[in-house]
Amino acid sequence: MADILDPARIAKLKARASYIGAAVNVFQTLIKISFGILGQSAALIADGIHSLSDLLSDLLVIIAVRLGSREADHEHPYGHRRFETIATVILGVSLIAIGGAISWSVMNRMAHPEHLPVPNVLGMGVAAASILVNEWLYHYTKRIAKKTRSKLLMANAWHQRSDAISSIVVLFGIGAVILGYPLADAIAAIVVALMVAKIGLSLVLESIKELVDTSLPPKLISEIRKTIISIDGVEGIHLLRTRQMGEDALIDAHIVVDPRITVSEGHSIGDTVRDELISRFDDVMDVLVHVDPEDDEGLFESGKPLTRADVQVLLDKYLVEFKTAIEDFRIHYLNGQIEVEVILPFTLSQQPLLLALLKKQCKRMKIKVNKIKNVTLFFKHNED
Repeated sequence: MADILDPARIAKLKARASYIGAAVNVFQTLIKISFGILGQSAALIADGIHSLSDLLSDLLVIIAVRLGSREADHEHPYGHRRFETIATVILGVSLIAIGGAISWSVMNRMAHPEHLPVPNVLGMGVAAASILVNEWLYHYTKRIAKKTRSKLLMANAWHQRSDAISSIVVLFGIGAVILGYPLADAIAAIVVALMVAKIGLSLVLESIKELVDTSLPPKLISEIRKTIISIDGVEGIHLLRTRQMGEDALIDAHIVVDPRITVSEGHSIGDTVRDELISRFDDVMDVLVHVDPEDDEGLFESGKPLTRADVQVLLDKYLVEFKTAIEDFRIHYLNGQIEVEVILPFTLSQQPLLLALLKKQCKRMKIKVNKIKNVTLFFKHNED
């Protein structure tokens, strides 16, 4: 299990990574576009625009981290992590738009190859330096992303890696032009643009999955299910739902326990399930556990089960002679029916005539009310 960091520390690390990335990308944008113009390289200019998109993504991360790190409140009881998801969607859409615009511009220029600029060796040096800088920035951002479990920061890290890869394409494109292939630089620019658009599309699709509450990966769900089943007192799971919120996962679990245990014991088992999942899985932020005495899905589709008030009315009707003697009763909801346990004073069990009448009336109630599976009598001996 990874080290658990407090929210303030996480927000600080995310902001630091974003500020460093922004500073580097400001420098890269200015250098690439300037030398792209001076060196007449469309691919280097496209790479500079790619670096500009990196800068925009850094600014988005800074804003999203500030909004997403706020504590849960009355209007947002699950916190504000989805702000990072929305920022990722915006970033993805912007990358698609930038990639499309670059491709369109370069293809229009390729229609007139005689007007294509001829890059020089200066652009190759800038591209080579950019590869080294962006590869370092990728590893740095990725390390912080893993430490803070931030999907947005991880997406930004891959954005930095894509900038390094695009610089490699630019390097080969300029080199090919110098070797006598005039269209190579323009083709390299289009390749870079398509890479930018593809990354944007991936970010949008992944973020949309989160926004519509797509479940966690099947392998992780399987591990969660095994963990729940392994907990003492859990006899089964008949419903398990998961969803993602930022870097955190939320789980709803319906567990099956022994139907004869007390409510407090069932609650304790549920707390154990919750604590174990949060402890074992880094991404799990909260777990809602519903305790069931059985797999009751669809059992009461034909009608509502009898409530405690309903049972009280039936006892008053069928056991009217013993109304004042009944100390309490318990209800077990099983297999679409109920079992009623009636608690009576021990002295009543010593009176054969009353006991016979009591059993007769209980049997009559069971026959007349088809929702009652069984009526059990308990005689309580009060010790002085």
